[in-house]
Amino acid sequence: MMVAPEPVPPLIVVMGVSASGKSTLAAALADQLGIGWIDADDLHPAENRAKMASGIPLDDSDRWPWLDSVGDALTRAAEEGGVVVACSALRRIYRDRLRAVAGERLVFVHLDGSREMLEARAIARQNHFMPPALLSSQFATLEPLQVDEEGVTMDVARPVTDLVAAFVTEAGRPPLEPRSL
Repeated sequence: MMVAPEPVPPLIVVMGVSASGKSTLAAALADQLGIGWIDADDLHPAENRAKMASGIPLDDSDRWPWLDSVGDALTRAAEEGGVVVACSALRRIYRDRLRAVAGERLVFVHLDGSREMLEARAIARQNHFMPPALLSSQFATLEPLQVDEEGVTMDVARPVTDLVAAFVTEAGRPPLEPRSL
């Protein structure tokens, strides 16, 4: 008698530039999937948050320890049934760093939108440590998902409920090669 393999806990990273809706979609996806979610911004050390709040973009020496903390959180969550993480993960080497710590089974959801829309969202946010002025540096850093990365690109102009439904439908068809939904 053949035994069905245990389902692999989902490890999903919702990525994109500031104000793309990462936290909103991560929370909605986690709710739909019945798993927890983490805002990677909460894992930044105080020095990183202060630097960004002062309008100074992070450099890679700031990001590496933070990305390792995010990877560790993903690893712990995998043992507890899965997680959705809202994390900018703007460059391929950052996503590779997360995979190196948490494993190859990460699925990325790249939230993509026009600069104008995201600038308007950033300006409208209140009490957020990331000033709208840093959005340009994030767009300059952004490297979209590549063909060998498991994930999807989603248009943030769509309602969150549509994005959740599209992802849940698509997630049932492995592998998730980078494509737009």
